[in-house]
Amino acid sequence: MATQNEFSDRHHVVVVGAGFGGLEAVHRLAGAPVRITIVDRRNHHLFQPLLYQVATASLATSEIAWPIRHLLRKRPEITTLLASVNDIDPKARRIILDDGSTLAYDSLIVATGARHAYFGHDDWEPFAPGLKTLEDATTIRRRILLAFEKAERETDALKQAALLTFVIVGAGPTGVELAGTIAELARSTLPEDFRNIDTRRTTRVVLIEAAPRVLGGFAPDLSAYAHRALEGLGVEIFLGQAVSQCTADGVVYGDTTLAAATIIWAAGVQASPAAGWLDAPADRAGRVKVEADLTVPGRPEIFVIGDTASVTAPDGSPVPGIAPAAKQQGKYVASGICLRLRGEDARPAFRYKHAGSLATIGKRLAVIDFGFFKLRGALAWWLWGLAHIYFLIGVRNRVSVALSWLWVHTRDQRSSRLITQGRENKSRPKQR
Repeated sequence: MATQNEFSDRHHVVVVGAGFGGLEAVHRLAGAPVRITIVDRRNHHLFQPLLYQVATASLATSEIAWPIRHLLRKRPEITTLLASVNDIDPKARRIILDDGSTLAYDSLIVATGARHAYFGHDDWEPFAPGLKTLEDATTIRRRILLAFEKAERETDALKQAALLTFVIVGAGPTGVELAGTIAELARSTLPEDFRNIDTRRTTRVVLIEAAPRVLGGFAPDLSAYAHRALEGLGVEIFLGQAVSQCTADGVVYGDTTLAAATIIWAAGVQASPAAGWLDAPADRAGRVKVEADLTVPGRPEIFVIGDTASVTAPDGSPVPGIAPAAKQQGKYVASGICLRLRGEDARPAFRYKHAGSLATIGKRLAVIDFGFFKLRGALAWWLWGLAHIYFLIGVRNRVSVALSWLWVHTRDQRSSRLITQGRENKSRPKQR
């Protein structure tokens, strides 16, 4: 078995974050004369686009997450560290880990992702969790399922109504997907399971968006279709009204106070503290403003990619914080490191190739926007499903997810309706 000593004289690439961008960079560096250290505060890679399906009891956690060490077990030049980054010292070219130890690098790739943003109201997080991690998903799943369980026992009509009211704040793809799936859970999956409540009739799913339409990043006609489809599922939609308060009792939006036991936040993101670590310029969301080659200004050995980076397309539009963009950036950075090791450094600026925007609304309902080509309805849903299954890691996971979806969409049963008890994390976890 190879040891790290065999690679000690190689160029050392440190990758902070094993998300889509970080893993793609590592994959593309295979065969290069480098040794690699991956640092992540979790031991798994997460397929985030399907996280909402864990939160709504459609998929199990093991179907969308894989141990990092297992994924890289055949790469002897790679060391994986389970650790958090507390700071970066660019002058000394080292990162400082949570236990006080340091790790030197020759090239550094920062791909630390993002968390949900509460626009200055972080005190809302205990009442309105966001959805970025497996822990977030299991917390939300527990709250959703417990709400129905408590409503079954509640005799007070007002308290029961609050328990059966589910509020999603933010009508981007995550918010729309959550709203549609919770509505289907109440209408199709749960009715026969309860005796004292009629989940079809008494459940309210409320989607609140400050912007004038749902799926604001999609073409207006697809946005309108998604709006109609959600209303067809029974979702109540309130547009142009920002949430001004979140408490254990409910939300306030516009002039309305709504009692709700379950609130889910899907309204914004905040980048990791990487800009502060690097003393680099950042945008309003905390993303590092990188150069055209995805390096930190004045630090050509440091690359920032994925949700941590603020990247501008040639037309001036921002590159979206989605998995395909992160993967393209990871590939670009890896090729840049390889060029430098060969003594070449001149190459064109990063160019993002948009592969289309996808969002599912409910069972056999989705929208796809390729720019030049748009699709909606059942065919869009099948293409959405095939695309997600294709990008899952491993044949076993693809088959498992396909079978889970087949069970959900033919029998209206969700196999992951388990309530796992535990102490919920009331504070935001440290970034990588």
